[in-house]
Parts: sequence; C-alpha cells; structure tokens
Amino acid sequence: MGSSSSSSHPLAAYGWDGGWEAEFAPHAEQGLLPGRVVRVDRGQCDVVTPTGVVRADTEFVVPRDPMKVVCTGDWAAVDPEGSDPRYVRTLLPRRTAFVRSTSSKRSEGQVLAANVDHAVVAVSLAVELDLGRLERFLALAWESGAQPMVVLTKADLVPDPETLGHLLADVETAAPGVQVLAVSSATGEGLDVLGAVLSSGTSVLLGQSGAGKSTLANALLGETAQQVHEVRDADGKGRHTTTTRDLLRLPWGGILIDTPGVRGVGLWDAEEGVAQAFSEIEALAEECRFHDCAHQSEPGCAVLAAIEDGTLPERRLDSYRKLLRENERLAARTDDRLRAELRRTFKQRQALGRHMMERKRGPMRKP
Repeated sequence: MGSSSSSSHPLAAYGWDGGWEAEFAPHAEQGLLPGRVVRVDRGQCDVVTPTGVVRADTEFVVPRDPMKVVCTGDWAAVDPEGSDPRYVRTLLPRRTAFVRSTSSKRSEGQVLAANVDHAVVAVSLAVELDLGRLERFLALAWESGAQPMVVLTKADLVPDPETLGHLLADVETAAPGVQVLAVSSATGEGLDVLGAVLSSGTSVLLGQSGAGKSTLANALLGETAQQVHEVRDADGKGRHTTTTRDLLRLPWGGILIDTPGVRGVGLWDAEEGVAQAFSEIEALAEECRFHDCAHQSEPGCAVLAAIEDGTLPERRLDSYRKLLRENERLAARTDDRLRAELRRTFKQRQALGRHMMERKRGPMRKP
C-alpha cells in the first residue's frame, strides 16, 4: 500500500501516513488494528482505530521503564473486534516525545506527549512573565524534536499596545528561533494565525495551571470540549482543569493534545535542547578566543563582550548556566542509577549461575 492509500486511510486525519503504515505492516499480518492513543486513564486507554474509538487495556505495554509507558499520541497495535477484553499489544516507535524529569529522586523521565510536530508553550499575560520557566519549557520542547512556539494568552488583559509590544519583545529575546504570538480566547485575537500553524500535524499544548490552555483549546475547537475553572486572583494560578492528556481533532485539520498544568519543569537529558534554546550564546561562544572558554573573565570572550555592549542580557547567560548545571547533575544521577541497575543485574545473574551449577552437581554430600 503506497502513500495514496495511506492518505485515504480512516486514520489519516489523526496523522497516519506511509511511514506509520510501513511500521505497522508486521502487526497487520497478525490481524491487529492500528490506532492512536487519545487518552490514558487508570491502566486503560481510549484508542481511535479505523472502526472507531475503542477502550483497551494497557497490561502488555507497562514496562519497568517509565519512558516506554503508553502515552497520549502514541501509535499502537490493538486487538481486533470481537476480542474481550481488548488489549494494546505493542506501541510503534516514537518519532518525537516531550519528556520532563519526574519530581522523584529516582532520576526518571516522564513522557507528556508522543509523536508531536509542534510544542506550543502557553504563557499567561495576566501574571508577571517568568522568562526562566519559559526557557525551561523551550529547552525541553527543542529536545523533543518538535518545533516550539510560544503563545501569550489573555492578551485582552493588556490593552495598551506599547506595553504588549514590550512584553512580546522580552519573550522573543528569551526565545530565539521561535514564533511568539499574542492571543486572546475572549476576543479571538491571534486565533486565526495560531489555527493556521496548528492545521497540519500534531501539536501539544503546554504550560502552567492557569495559563488558559483549556480555554484556548475550546476556542480553537469552537466548542466546550475541555472544562474550565476560574483562576485565583491571589496568585493567578488555576486549579488543574485538565486532569488527563487528551488528543483532540481540530475542525480545520490538525491534532491538538491538551495537557494538565505542569508545575515542575525538570530537565531530562536536554543538552541539545538547552543549546538550541540559547542558540545566540552558543553562536557567540564559537567566536571566543579559547574553545573551552567558561565566559567568566577570560580575555577575548565574545559572550562577555556581548553583555558589555548590551546585545546579550546578563539574565540570559545566568539562565543558560543554571540549566546546563541542572542537566549535568541529572545526567550524573542517571548514570549512578544505571550503574546501580547494572550491578543488581550482574548480582542476579551470578546468583542464578551458582544456583544452576549446584543443580547440575547435585546436593553436596556430608562426609
């Protein structure tokens, strides 16, 4: 089956293409159905298949590695009609994945969305901008393999065009190479531009609770698909309106994954993502006199020169250093965890080897 057949496939509107068709071919031979995970909930998931949305058990796709657990946006092979209960039998390899570190001390990653093309970071203009947090989101977005985008929500709360312009400029400085758009779900400002960007591929909507993600999703969908709660006046934060990650079809094309508000935005193996999020610093570093310049007090440092002449905000360099240090600490903890797992596996194999040798020799006779 070629690309023409995949474009007319019942799942084409959900992102099915010739590449997924080729990946799925061995599972099709086993009589399994292709499907995309639209929600995961309590050990089960909703999967949209060529015959409609089915409820399937995830028992066979619950590995020890949390990075491989079934996630919204995954493409899966599920049991055909007539099976009771129906199971997700396997997942197709992910093209992209938005991953953050969990808050646990076990140094584990958590996949928030799989197979996304656009990572849309929603930032509310109703509260003071936290550029450091935005840079974290962007580092993870770049690392995911998706194209990041920043959407400044609740633009109607900033009626002064000059003030809004300054806010846009601040965010653009913190997001080189990223499209920044001010939108208002209340007035419709910017929604046509955003809709055009999201009309192809799969997009994930990310941000803190209270950033207006669910309201924005409803505005894009043209219906109340996501429940909305009021934001607290005291701190501008909202309750977690969205409690699951939901995959939604946009009316003019494209797929949107809405996510719960993310409090902790821990980096996860994001060295390349940090480099792209601070691409102007990486470019300046190439011009430093010394290739291992730490940008502290070295002569001929192009990064420090840019801070001196005002072309690079010092805050950007501080944030860059902070994220690099955090990523290095995480990598060290992860390496420690991997070493501990290898030692444990080695000891288990040793014990098994001794057990098999004793069985082969038989019980030891007492003299």
